[in-house]
Amino acid sequence: MPGQFHQQFAQFVESYQKQHPTLLSWLDPEHHSPCQYGDVVDGEVHWRPVKAEPKLDLAKTQHALELEFPEQLTEFYTSYFGGGLKVQHERGELELLMSWHQADFERLQQNIIAHILMKRRLKQRETVFIAATDHDDYLISVLVATGEVYLEKVGMEVKDLLAPDLATFLQQLSF
Repeated sequence: MPGQFHQQFAQFVESYQKQHPTLLSWLDPEHHSPCQYGDVVDGEVHWRPVKAEPKLDLAKTQHALELEFPEQLTEFYTSYFGGGLKVQHERGELELLMSWHQADFERLQQNIIAHILMKRRLKQRETVFIAATDHDDYLISVLVATGEVYLEKVGMEVKDLLAPDLATFLQQLSF
């Protein structure tokens, strides 16, 4: 049974699509994306967020890391395929990360594992990134232990709390 965050995230994606009816992304010549449509022009293709059917699964990643991700984080990464949603936050421009296709989702999981192993080596609390910022050395991340959303400087312990959870963070965004 879908939870409240599932519904909120679906509404967020739907509102985003209404505000941005024409989205472009670079074509991946090796893998077709379920969210791309139309003709390829100069290496770019139109796309729209598409529900992942069947839903994507992070269980193996969680098992490998011996962690359980917060439910909202799992829902965020397993519900849709897309090219990333460009949004505004009071702290600057962000791009919410999405998987373009199944192979991209596999790469995402590898990157999550590498990120968490780095955090462990540095003896820092474990985080999972959810957005890129307009500054290369900063990410928006979810603290695995609590589900809180932080602005994270790469390689550093998180300390700049943005929201108590992903649902609240989404409410802070505009597009």
